[in-house]
Amino acid sequence: MLNYATNTGRVNKIKGEILAHAVPVEVLALGCKMKPMAKNQGDNIVYRRWLPFGATSSTVHTQNRPVVTAAAHALSEGVTPTADSMTPVDVSVTIQQFGCLYSYTDKTADLYEDDMPDEMKTQTGERMGLVREMIRFGSLKAASNVMYAGGTTRLTVDEAIGLNILRRMTKTLKRNHAKKKTRILSASANYDTSAIEAGFIVFVSSDAEPDIRDLPNFVPVAKYANRSPINEFELGSCEEFRFICSPELTPYADSGASVGATGLVSTGASTIDVYPFIVMGEEAAFDIALRGLNSFNVTHLPHTQKDKSDPLGQRGYVGATFWSAVLVTNGGWMGVIEAGVTDV
Repeated sequence: MLNYATNTGRVNKIKGEILAHAVPVEVLALGCKMKPMAKNQGDNIVYRRWLPFGATSSTVHTQNRPVVTAAAHALSEGVTPTADSMTPVDVSVTIQQFGCLYSYTDKTADLYEDDMPDEMKTQTGERMGLVREMIRFGSLKAASNVMYAGGTTRLTVDEAIGLNILRRMTKTLKRNHAKKKTRILSASANYDTSAIEAGFIVFVSSDAEPDIRDLPNFVPVAKYANRSPINEFELGSCEEFRFICSPELTPYADSGASVGATGLVSTGASTIDVYPFIVMGEEAAFDIALRGLNSFNVTHLPHTQKDKSDPLGQRGYVGATFWSAVLVTNGGWMGVIEAGVTDV
């Protein structure tokens, strides 16, 4: 008698479904103003601003603080005042091409059990989305308006995010005439909803969520009037800040002060991981793309397409390219708070 347990079948495997995988998160585009760059005009674009009277180009703070006195503008009868001149500040950026490429053989396409070209298209789109987010992250976290929680440099950061340092950032942005990016939300007739102030957007790693929720007067998205978050990854608001968290916004590992008794996260267990909290006002940064190519298109050259380089049609390719650059156009209208996060 045949016994199933002792007689191995020819295949004895069941083809299961393709399992889900992590999909990259893009949030930083919310903090940037999208700007197309004209085609066939070179790879460098120069933007210009005119300094308000009394401001200087010394720092990102002095550029946004006009200085006038009433007495200096008083006129004398019959006397023409001395003409003043205007001062421009130019900021430039070079657009860069990015891309990726996968390949497969005709044997894979004809005999493999899964549709690999189709999966490569999906992976290419997701991968390029993450590349685009990392371009934004690299530019924005390098802004020159930086504050350090508990210290004066990244090496001395030894505190988690708190109201005091958030309020200091608010004061700085307002003195620089930064405009908020979100509107006021009034409380509704629904049970337990809260009014939300217009605010600046704060982008940070999802590791920081427990510390943000512990901020005094924190209002979670669930209590927003009419459930009006600005993004699906918005966590909530506190005073004049609305927080958006993403797992892609990684810290500077082991870059802060000694962990000691701080209770803050450390990758190597000795020095604190420092997280950038990117605080954005209106028109602080531009996300630049080539006009007509605002997003990337996935290209598929199937193995059946024969040419000189592949006369037998043995290779196929899936890939994508795009042109991009991110530029902080007004460093006084955004800032970065570098802080640790609690090890929960």
